[in-house]
Amino acid sequence: MSLFDDAVLVLKSYEGQEELRQTYLDHLASHPDGMWKACGDGHITASALVIDPSRGRVLLTLHKKLRMWLQMGGHCEPADATLEAAALREGTEESGIAGLTLLPGGPVRLDRHHTPCAWHLDVQYAALAPAGAVEAISEESLDLRWFAYDEVAAVADDSVVRLLDATRARM
Repeated sequence: MSLFDDAVLVLKSYEGQEELRQTYLDHLASHPDGMWKACGDGHITASALVIDPSRGRVLLTLHKKLRMWLQMGGHCEPADATLEAAALREGTEESGIAGLTLLPGGPVRLDRHHTPCAWHLDVQYAALAPAGAVEAISEESLDLRWFAYDEVAAVADDSVVRLLDATRARM
């Protein structure tokens, strides 16, 4: 199965955000290249909110280009077999933490937002950090920092706050 086919299946089985979910499916139906950065009309991206439930905190990255505190995430790559694999790869690369595991149950949220390259149709997962996890800043970040749940709204935008709320509701 291709990454495109996996994305369609994941989105068809995703429950909630019906109108936005349909927007994603319509985009893929009309853009065979809709998984890739080269699709100028927008593309599917995958992200992972790295969370440490035992300590009540999340790891956010200060994105180098956007200069905003965000969850880990970004463009799908040809080597990604599934959206889950893409989210886990992005989470691992940008956090520097080995051994992340995705919260079961598929995507936590969908979020469509405009970036300098195009519209991102982000499929958002949550990744659990293993005990004793040590983060390492990647070249895509200006900073990487753990925030207590109640600190996130003061540093991040509403999309990150909604993702954290949905993640906590699922746990």
